[in-house]
Amino acid sequence: MPEIQIYTTSICPYCMMAKRLLDKKGAHYSEINVDAEPGLREAMMLKTKRRTVPQIYIGDYHVGGFDELYALDQQQKLDDLLAAA
Repeated sequence: MPEIQIYTTSICPYCMMAKRLLDKKGAHYSEINVDAEPGLREAMMLKTKRRTVPQIYIGDYHVGGFDELYALDQQQKLDDLLAAA
């Protein structure tokens, strides 16, 4: 399973839904809470070119937010992405 990173905040409902979906899939991920440390949100914005959370990376692939993650699951593409080496 590729490395998964998810940028989150503590009170974001979409972050919670994304983590719940990844948990359901048995995926292990690194959570980066952008509220935890000054500069983390700016680093996320530089990397993703987006301001909102969650921002999800599966390996080198930038999924985007929860809506994109959910769409991949509905299209039955998420399992293949998670299984990729």
